[in-house]
Amino acid sequence: MRARAFALVAALLLALQPAAARAQQLVADLSEHLIAITTGFSGTDVLLFGATEGEGDVVVIVRGPESNAVVRRKSRVFGIWINTNQVTLTGVPAFYRVASSRPLGEVAPPQIRTRHQLGIENLRFGTQRQRTPAEIAEFRTGLLRNKERAGLFSADVGRVTFLGPRLFRARFQLPANVPTGTYTVETLLVQNGQVVAAQTTPMLVSKIGIGAEVFDFAHRHAAIYGILAVLVAVAAGWGASAVFRKS
Repeated sequence: MRARAFALVAALLLALQPAAARAQQLVADLSEHLIAITTGFSGTDVLLFGATEGEGDVVVIVRGPESNAVVRRKSRVFGIWINTNQVTLTGVPAFYRVASSRPLGEVAPPQIRTRHQLGIENLRFGTQRQRTPAEIAEFRTGLLRNKERAGLFSADVGRVTFLGPRLFRARFQLPANVPTGTYTVETLLVQNGQVVAAQTTPMLVSKIGIGAEVFDFAHRHAAIYGILAVLVAVAAGWGASAVFRKS
């Protein structure tokens, strides 16, 4: 019922758009624009809903904030596994998911999937230093494997479901370890293999409550936080030893 209510709202929003906006043929929104991470957060689902003016396929891409990622390669040296090489990849999203109304290979040709980075195989990363294509491919594969293992990337394509000829919805799961920051949710309308309309919606993932205050303090005043942590540990150890002495 909740999903149908969202879809109905999307249809009404599309109908109320002025003529210039309706020419874009697409409107979409999220069930939540703020994902609050509190103590005990175990992940959540986010629902995107929307409507199209005409026929076509809908593809939705969820991307987390971009940053640099250091990928290391270990080699066995004298019987010990140690880091022997590393590459810093740039423009790496903290989180990536894609959903589509049909398999991506049926929705758009390879050049369109590459241009819009549809599917993890089409994600584009840079490097801080000049590297050979073979090196980039090797470390890129390692990064994707690590991200998938952490549940932050997925090679599986989610499902965009049409509730009628115009209304659609898609559901994304955010894991418990989802990074904080500003996310972008991009919705594409694809007709005859070409993107004819697009809309980008922001989504904020943020820590709130006492945990957020401690996290912020630790990053703003790292030295003081370290000293306090040591003092608390010493006090806890002294208190425990005093209890055992009395007993």
